[in-house]
Amino acid sequence: MIKLDKKRSRLLQKLEQHADFVRGSLTDVCATCNRAKCICEKKTDGRTYRLTYKDAQQKTKTVYVPKRHRQRLLKKIANYKSTRKIIEDLNSVNVEILKQSMRDE
Repeated sequence: MIKLDKKRSRLLQKLEQHADFVRGSLTDVCATCNRAKCICEKKTDGRTYRLTYKDAQQKTKTVYVPKRHRQRLLKKIANYKSTRKIIEDLNSVNVEILKQSMRDE
């Protein structure tokens, strides 16, 4: 049981390290405004980025993301994926601890 408690403590520490996360996906969209003689028609890089996610009511939401925030947001999305894995591992450890405590009674 001590071994499992230590493993749970390590997982909780990992979870704290990945606390800065965002759930969703980042897409790049090449768009123009369709106005005649607009500068966006002449630009070669008309890419914009959007974060798409579901809110608590499962409604899809979209947020514009400036190019300068793209890398930071990708890191936050990666942290979310890591957090999900850590939570699954933590759940497994907690179930094992529960099983052992029921055996010991």
